[in-house]
Amino acid sequence: MTADQGSVVTHPAIGTAVAAGFGSRLTGWLTATDHKRIGLMYITAAFGFFLAGGLLAEAMRAELAQPGLQFMSEATYDELFSMHGTLMMLLFATPVATGFGNYLVPLQIGAPDMVFPRLNALSFWLFLFGGLIVMSGFLAIGGAGNAGWTAYPPLSEQRFSPSTGMDLWIVGLLLTGIGSILAAINIIATVFTSRAPGMTMLRLPVFTWGMLTTAVMMLFAFPPLTAGLSMLLLDRRLDAAFFDPARGGDPILYQHVFWFFGHPEVYIIILPFFGVLSEIIPVFSGKPIFGYKSMIIAFLAIAGFSMSVWAHHMFTTGAVDILFFSAASFIIAIPTGIKVFNWTATMWRGHLRFPTPMLFAVGTIYLFVVGGITGVLVASAPLDFGFQDTYYVVAHMHNVMVTGTVTAMFGGFYFWAPKALGRKLDERLGKLHFWSWMVGFSLTFLPMYQLGVSGMPRRYADYVSTSERDMLNMVSTIGALILAIGVLPFLVAVVAALRRPKDQPDDPWEGGNSLEWATSSPPPEHDFVTIPRIRSERPAWDLHYGGTSGTERMDAAGTEADHG
Repeated sequence: MTADQGSVVTHPAIGTAVAAGFGSRLTGWLTATDHKRIGLMYITAAFGFFLAGGLLAEAMRAELAQPGLQFMSEATYDELFSMHGTLMMLLFATPVATGFGNYLVPLQIGAPDMVFPRLNALSFWLFLFGGLIVMSGFLAIGGAGNAGWTAYPPLSEQRFSPSTGMDLWIVGLLLTGIGSILAAINIIATVFTSRAPGMTMLRLPVFTWGMLTTAVMMLFAFPPLTAGLSMLLLDRRLDAAFFDPARGGDPILYQHVFWFFGHPEVYIIILPFFGVLSEIIPVFSGKPIFGYKSMIIAFLAIAGFSMSVWAHHMFTTGAVDILFFSAASFIIAIPTGIKVFNWTATMWRGHLRFPTPMLFAVGTIYLFVVGGITGVLVASAPLDFGFQDTYYVVAHMHNVMVTGTVTAMFGGFYFWAPKALGRKLDERLGKLHFWSWMVGFSLTFLPMYQLGVSGMPRRYADYVSTSERDMLNMVSTIGALILAIGVLPFLVAVVAALRRPKDQPDDPWEGGNSLEWATSSPPPEHDFVTIPRIRSERPAWDLHYGGTSGTERMDAAGTEADHG
C-alpha cells in the first residue's frame, strides 16, 4: 500500500526504539526494588485476584437466584466457594494491605526506601507466584481446591479431596504465607530503624501505626498457618496421621492451628484500613484526629485480644472453654468501638467536605458498625449454636470483612491516587461508584441475615424452596449484580486518569497531615528532596499551614469556614 492510499510509512528504527522503550520499562518493573513500585505491583496483583474472586461470587449468586441446580454441579459449586474465599481472604485482602503499607510507610516516616529492598521484592514475587499456583488448580485434573478456604480435615484429606488442585492450593498458600512473613519483618525493621529525625514513635501517622501493629501480628499468625498447611500436605502425600483420629491424629488440632492464624487474620486485614480511615477523615474534617494516643492504644489492644479469641469459631466442637472465649469476644469490641467514637468525634463540628474518599470513609463506618453489632451476637454461644454454618455467618463475615477492607480500600485509592499517579480520579465516576457500591452491598448481604435466621445452610448449591427464601435469594443476586456493575466506574476512572498528564501538587486535597503530602506527586525515586522539620504527628500540615488556625487554613484553601 502506498502513502497516498492512506497508509503511514514508519521507519523501522522508530518501531525498534518503541519496542526497546517498552522492554526497558517492563524490565524496570520486573526488577524493581523501589518500595513505591513494589507497593503498586502488590495492589495491582491483589486487585486482579479481587476481580477474579468477584467473578466467582457472581457465578455462585447466579446459581442461587432460584432453587434447583441451574448451570453447575455441586462439585463445581464446591470449587467456586472454596476458591472465592481463598482469593478474597488470602490473595486479596492481606496483600492489598501490604501494598498500601509498602507504598506509604517509607513516605510517612521520611525513609528513602524499605530497609531491605531486595527482600521486599522477594516477598512480592512469592505472593504473586503463590497466588498463581493456587489458581492453577482450575487447570488440574479433578479441579481446584474444594474444601473451603479453611480446608478442614477430613474433608481436605486425600480420600475426600484427591485432586491435584488441593495440593496446589496448599503449596501456593505456603509460598504466600512465607512472603507475608518477610513483608512483615521488613515493615517492622523499617519503622524502627529508618524514621527521619524528629519522627518519634508518638509522631507516627495513624496509618503507619496500623501497619506496624499488623506486621507484628503477622509474625505471630502466619507461622501457625504454615505449620498447619505443612502437616496437611504431609498427611496427603506422605501418609502422615496428624489429623486422622483412626491413627492417633486429631482433626480438631487443625482447627486450633488454623484459627490461631484465622482470627488474628481478620484484624491483620482490617487494621491497615482502620489506618486508612484515620488518614482520610481528619483531612476532610479540617481537624486533627481525635484522641491520637487512644487510637494507638486501641490498635495495640485489638492486636492483643485478637490472639485470645480464636476458638470462638469452635463453640460447636465442644472442645473449647466457651465462657472464656465468649467473654474475650465481647471484650475485643471495646477498642474497636473506641475507633468508631474517635472517627465520629473527629467529624463533629469539623469543616466537612465530601469528595469521593470521604464518602467511602463514612460508608465504611456505617456498614462496619452494622457488621460489628451482628458479630457481638455470635459471640454469645447460645446464639452461635443456632447461627453456625448458616447464611447469618456469611452475612456477618462479609459485612465486617468487605466493608473493613474493600470499601475502605476504595476510599484509599481515591485519596492517594493523586499522590501515586499524579492525577486525581474523576469525582463524578467516583460518586457513581460509591452509591452503586452502597446500594449493591446492602441488597446483597442484608437479606442473608434473614436467610440465616430461617436456617438456610451455607456452602450448598441448592436449597429448600419457600416463598421467603426464593425472594431473599433473588434480591441478594440482584444486589451482587449491582455490586459488580458498580466497580466499572472505578476501572473507567483509573484508565481515564492514566491517559491524562500528571498535574497534581504536593498536597492536592489542601489539608494533608502526614509526610507524604510534603513531597511531589508522584514522589521522586528516593521519596524526598528535602524533609521538613518534624514537630508533631502532622508534619505536612505544619509545613504548609504552620502558625494558622483551622479556620484561617480553611479560608486559605478556599473552603467556607465554620463560624458557628
